[in-house]
Amino acid sequence: MIQRSRSYILIALIILGCFGVGFGLGYGIGYWCKYRKANVTEDTVIKVYRDYSYGEFMDTLQNKGVIKSWKWFEKAATSRELEKYVKPGRYELKEGMSNQEVIRMVANGWQTPMKMTFRGYVRRLDKLAYVFSQWFEADSASFAQVLNDKDLIDSLGFKPETFIGMFLPNTYEFYWTASPESVVLRFKKEYDRFWNEERLAKAKAMKFTPMQVSILASIVAEETNAPGEWPKIAGVYMNRLKKGMPLQACPTVKYVFIESEPNMTRILNRHLRVDSPYNTYRNKGLPPGPITIAPPAVLDAVLNYEKTDYLYFCAKPEFDGTHNFAKTYSQHMKHSAAYNKAYKEWLKRKNANQ
Repeated sequence: MIQRSRSYILIALIILGCFGVGFGLGYGIGYWCKYRKANVTEDTVIKVYRDYSYGEFMDTLQNKGVIKSWKWFEKAATSRELEKYVKPGRYELKEGMSNQEVIRMVANGWQTPMKMTFRGYVRRLDKLAYVFSQWFEADSASFAQVLNDKDLIDSLGFKPETFIGMFLPNTYEFYWTASPESVVLRFKKEYDRFWNEERLAKAKAMKFTPMQVSILASIVAEETNAPGEWPKIAGVYMNRLKKGMPLQACPTVKYVFIESEPNMTRILNRHLRVDSPYNTYRNKGLPPGPITIAPPAVLDAVLNYEKTDYLYFCAKPEFDGTHNFAKTYSQHMKHSAAYNKAYKEWLKRKNANQ
């Protein structure tokens, strides 16, 4: 009887032991599926705006279609109380990430820095505000407010008309949630870094301030897309400045009409008569500010301008984007006549084919 009782006890212990192992194994598998199992199927980027609710965040993530088991992600997010901790930011999810990795990233605001490539000619602060809004969480109105803040501009050592020259095209690393003011201050640091002792010495030798270099570079950048001509064109303008001649730079006149005639292709006499400090046909010296944001390479071309006797240049009649340079006005007029003849012939052919 005692022996039989012992057998029953042993069987009961075995059953309970097996149940315990099964329960533990089941819990372990559930924990692994919920938190540790790979659940991101491909690389993607998710942006969480400051005003997002938890529901909007979850909808945004689900709509990406990269979470293999949404059921397990929801369970993990709920058990970790993610709704209390979602941080705004730009997050790069990688293939093979687990729910726990995604949750920790978003809950702690572990953003992935972005590479912002700032390039192209930007002529106005309102356009610059728009360009920045395409990269950052803040909208163009928020950037415009900072870019037009006269107190901020003054504190950085600029004027409203020269401020745009502080922004140098390049590739920068930022967080997507960076505030407009922090972005502007970062560009000031990059501007100061660009103007090292060597460049400052070259500008001083030209009897230019850094901003005057930026202004001249903005004109050179608008004159040609041929980098090889930048130093030579800069040299032409330096010769004119030294002789007290007006620059007579067509891009400065086009700048005056950038809003009223944005598609201007030819400078007419009525354009040359416009009363504006940017009209370098009527005013000697440099205009009051840059007419575009010039790339650093153009700034360096101005600092290393080519020393020649040229005072004029005119687009070549081959329409290849380069120019003929001249030392005398009579030589320049010959180049101009050749170009005008070629242009009229091209226009005639164009009209005939329409």
